[in-house]
Amino acid sequence: MKQMKALLAQLTDADLRLLRVFIAVVECGGLSAAEMELNIGRSTISRHLKDLELRLGLVLCLRGRAGFSMTAEGRYIYDAAKRLIKSLEEFRNQVNDLHHTLKGRLIIAMFDKTITNDECRVNEAIARYIDEAPDVLIDIHVVPVNQIEKGVLEGEYHVGIIPPNRRSASLHYMPLFGEQMFLYCGRHHPFYGRAKPVSDTEIIAQRYAGLSFSSPNMGKGQALGFQKTAEASDQEGIATLISSGRYIGFLPDHFANSLVKNGMLSKIDNSSFSYNCQFTAIYRKSPQPPLLVQLFLNALEATARK
Repeated sequence: MKQMKALLAQLTDADLRLLRVFIAVVECGGLSAAEMELNIGRSTISRHLKDLELRLGLVLCLRGRAGFSMTAEGRYIYDAAKRLIKSLEEFRNQVNDLHHTLKGRLIIAMFDKTITNDECRVNEAIARYIDEAPDVLIDIHVVPVNQIEKGVLEGEYHVGIIPPNRRSASLHYMPLFGEQMFLYCGRHHPFYGRAKPVSDTEIIAQRYAGLSFSSPNMGKGQALGFQKTAEASDQEGIATLISSGRYIGFLPDHFANSLVKNGMLSKIDNSSFSYNCQFTAIYRKSPQPPLLVQLFLNALEATARK
C-alpha cells in the first residue's frame, strides 16, 4: 500500500482518539483482541487505523489473513504516541493540582500474589484514598518486578509495589510490608511429606524453579547455589512448576498455605532455605508527584504504619 506523504500541521482531539485506538490495538496484539478493550467493532477499529494512516501519511501496521504486525514506522509512532499520551496526562494532573482538583487516573503496578498477605494493606490504602478522592480512576497492573521498575522510571506507572533487588538513584523507596519465603515441593516429589529434615546437599541436587528476572528470589537462589532448570515470570508459574512434582522452589507462605492444606504442596524441612522478602512502594524523584499521586503515597504510608 503506497500512501501520499502528509505533514501533520496541527494535532486535534480526533487525532488523539485515533492514536489511543492504535495504542490499544498494538498492546492487545491485533484488531480482534482490541474489540473488547475498546468496546467497538473490528470494522470500526480498522477504519480508525486507516484514518490514522491517511492522516499521518504512513503505513503503521499490516492486517489481514496473515495476522497483525507493525511496520518500522508503526513502531516509531507507537513509542511516540505513548510518550505523548503520558505527557498529556502529566499536564492534566499539573493543571488539576493548581485547581486543587483530584481527578484523573492513578496507575499502580504491583507484583503478584500479595492479597493473601495479612501484612499487605494496599487495599486499606485504596479505601482511604478513594474516600478522599472519589473521582480518581484507579488502574492496577500486575506485572513482573523488572517491568514495574522500568515502567515507573519511564512514567508509565505512577507507583510501583515491589520487593526491590537493586535500587535506582532516580527512585524513592517507601517500606511497606514483608513476606516469609519457604522452599516447597509437590505431592509427587520424593521430599513430599518427609518426616525427617532434608539436608542441604539433597536440596541443591534437585531441579529448581525460580523467577526469570532480577529479584530477591533470583539473588537468594544464586547465593544458595541453585541452578535453575525452569523459570516463570510470577508466583503462579512457580507454584505450577512445583506442583508438577519435578521441581522445588520458593513461595511466600501466605500464598502457599492453601496449597499445602489441600495437599498439593509440602514445605521442605530445612531452616537454611528460607528468607524474608521486603516490599516497598517506588516512585520517581523527578518530576514531583502530582497531588493525586502524593495523596495515595500518604495513604500507603499511613496504612503501613498501623
